[in-house]
Amino acid sequence: MASAELAATYAALILADDGIEITADKIVTLTNGANVELEPIWATLLAKALEGKNVKELLSNVGSGGGAPAAGSAAPAAGGAAAAAEAPKEEAKEEEKEESDDDMGFGLFD
Repeated sequence: MASAELAATYAALILADDGIEITADKIVTLTNGANVELEPIWATLLAKALEGKNVKELLSNVGSGGGAPAAGSAAPAAGGAAAAAEAPKEEAKEEEKEESDDDMGFGLFD
C-alpha cells in the first residue's frame, strides 16, 4: 500500500479516535500536515466509504465474521426437515460427479 493511502487511512483513524466526523477535507488537511501529498479524490472515496459507520466498532469487530443467526430463530417447519435431510444427499451426488472426471484417463501432469 502506498504511503499516501496509508496516510489517508491513518487520518481517518485519528478523526474517528477523536470523535470527529470523517470528511474528505479533514483527511486532506491531516495528510498535508504530515507532508504527504494526497489526491482529493482518494480522500473523498474514503470519507464516503466510512460515512455513517462507526469506525471504532468496525475495528473492534475485525475477525469476528459478522453476526451469526440465533440458534432457535431458523427452526425448520415439519416439511422443512425432510427437505433439509435431502440436501446433503444431493451434495454427495454432485461430489461423486466431480470425482468421476478423474477417471477419464488423463491428468493435469500427464
